[in-house]
Amino acid sequence: MSEWLALAIAMSAACAVVVAVVLLRHRRVREDEDTDETPDVIEYMTMMIGVVYAIVLGLAIAGVWEARGAAQDDVFREAQSLHEVSERAQVYPVEFRDKVQADVDAYVSYVVDVEWAYMREHGEVSARGTELLDKLRQDVATRTPAGDLEAQAYQPIMDRISVADDARNARGQNAGPTMPGVVWFGLIVGAVVTVGMVFALQIRRSYRELLLAGAFSALIAFLLFLIWDFDDPFGRSVSVTTQPFTDLFPTLGGGQD
Repeated sequence: MSEWLALAIAMSAACAVVVAVVLLRHRRVREDEDTDETPDVIEYMTMMIGVVYAIVLGLAIAGVWEARGAAQDDVFREAQSLHEVSERAQVYPVEFRDKVQADVDAYVSYVVDVEWAYMREHGEVSARGTELLDKLRQDVATRTPAGDLEAQAYQPIMDRISVADDARNARGQNAGPTMPGVVWFGLIVGAVVTVGMVFALQIRRSYRELLLAGAFSALIAFLLFLIWDFDDPFGRSVSVTTQPFTDLFPTLGGGQD
């Protein structure tokens, strides 16, 4: 089942539950019950709960969106650093230059073709990817510069490899869900309470009131889905992709997202 189909089912189910409860409650209302007016305290409490929950939802959405943006920046930083390593290696002799570029190409190909799927499945980077990056660092670090031009290029290349390694570690930390379980508990309980307060307003089964109640519950379901989708920067439908790698190394990898 696709995530968007699951979203459609969840929103439809939320609407159906709210409408069904309203209709059932209307059928069980006593004939002498006054439903024309809602006590002011209930209206006030409903408004306050809605405002508080809206703030919580806004903070949660902002948090997961910021985490996704940081993950995308880390991927671009990693790809850009490796591209710089490949370009700066042009000052070395052909044999060593080809060796460095082969190390870079092997790492990028592995990340795009294998490690991305591994991250989605296991929520972490693979040991093989770490080995490939370590090999690149070792190959550059163990070669003594043969001249002034190589000596000037040596430290910038090592710095770029360190930046790529740091970005890789950050990518590994961002793999998998990032929001604590206690936050999800608060979001779900808050959604139940907020939607439940709709019934305290003594809404009737008129088309307008049922439409608003259903739309409100569907909106809550959609926002919770949005938070869930952004919560895993590399594993959901709007996840971070390998585009920075494929853009900078267009001849490598299978272009998997």
